[in-house]
Amino acid sequence: MILNKFYVEELIKTALLEDINYIDTSADLVISEDQMSEATFLAKADGVLCGLDIALKVFQMLDDDFTAQCFKKDGDKLKKGDVIATLKGHTRLLLKGERTALNLLQHMSGVATATNHAVELIKGTNATVADTRKTLPGLRPIQKYAVTVGGGKNHRYNLSDAAMLKDNHIDAAGSITKAVELLREKIGHMVKIEVETRNLKEVEEALSANADVIMLDNMDVQTMAKAVEMNKGKALLEASGNITDETIIEVAKTGVDIISIGALTHSVKAFDISMKIK
Repeated sequence: MILNKFYVEELIKTALLEDINYIDTSADLVISEDQMSEATFLAKADGVLCGLDIALKVFQMLDDDFTAQCFKKDGDKLKKGDVIATLKGHTRLLLKGERTALNLLQHMSGVATATNHAVELIKGTNATVADTRKTLPGLRPIQKYAVTVGGGKNHRYNLSDAAMLKDNHIDAAGSITKAVELLREKIGHMVKIEVETRNLKEVEEALSANADVIMLDNMDVQTMAKAVEMNKGKALLEASGNITDETIIEVAKTGVDIISIGALTHSVKAFDISMKIK
């Protein structure tokens, strides 16, 4: 996944305007304008690095004289104590950009680390790990990018990417069969249809309607295994709901194709990285 540079720049501008407003009361009144400093990004835990170029872009947008030397890159596995990069620039501007840069870097690395952890847990099975649309408003591109850096796959990016019939769509249409029929009449040949199912009866109906992807929503592993047997490879099967470290391995062993996890983006723990002025 490639991040759009215009989106990245606008995101950084929004964050900087939110943080700096018109003056940094500490840095601007304590540090001389021409003072230069060197700083380091330091990993304070083990994990997967993500968002380094975006963090550095914060300082580049603030300081024309900013330079950096990177020792790690996105996707690298970090150990506690690793020096990620050294930064050089005007001291005031390093301090002004610190929080914005770290907020982005820590969050993206947290998403990548959580994703990689899930990927490693199910290694050797048929399943892949995917994200969802449960992203933080305005941060979806960087969160989905971080998922790919961690070794996961992206679910649909937005509502236009594919037709996904969830329980409310199905209930409003009257049935899975009716909802799929209505879609087939109107969508183009490039659009896939995913149907959310809550039990084996709905799985059977989704198969009969020729859904491309069938979500097994909040099912126990025994029911998922029966759905895999019923499916016989006809549609892609996605397991979703209440996926944890304790359950993900058993879910993957049922033979599902995709395991989608909203927690990768909506409630991930930030990865601990610090910036220290030398």
